[in-house]
Amino acid sequence: MPGFVQLDKSLHDRTAFDCGEEELNAFLKTKAVAHQSANISRTMVLAVDNNDTGKCTIKAFYTVSATTIERDTLPASSAKKLPHYPIPVFLLAQLAVDARCRGSGLGKITLICSLQYLYEVSKEMPANAVVVDCLNVQAEQFYLKYGFEELCEVNGRKRLYMPMKTVAELFSESV
Repeated sequence: MPGFVQLDKSLHDRTAFDCGEEELNAFLKTKAVAHQSANISRTMVLAVDNNDTGKCTIKAFYTVSATTIERDTLPASSAKKLPHYPIPVFLLAQLAVDARCRGSGLGKITLICSLQYLYEVSKEMPANAVVVDCLNVQAEQFYLKYGFEELCEVNGRKRLYMPMKTVAELFSESV
């Protein structure tokens, strides 16, 4: 698996990244570092060695944070075993691949790496699921293809989820 590392503005060139979605580009360029500094989220990048700026070129990134969801947004089969208060989950807040790498399978690899990262985090800080708020229909189709399920709508975006039990089955050595 590729080596994703935490975003470091002194090492990584955020300005050259372009995934074709202005919202994701702008997040990486203007908000990711500030959100890390404020302990709001963690952005992990896949970068290759130096470009003409003397920094590493970012090929892909993902951003994760902790959040909660309402129990009643979950399917009844999942919700019945949970308490009647907000349920802790991980939010896969951003995931993008530079447009120059499109078609290389790097999106799938980035998703796998993000889920593996969250699986490792879940060993220390449990969460019930991974949720993602889809930017558009293409993103929704991408996540559905890899096993995410529909959950609800949040701020006009489709929210999908994958139970941590499913994530654990992907990476657990005992399965």
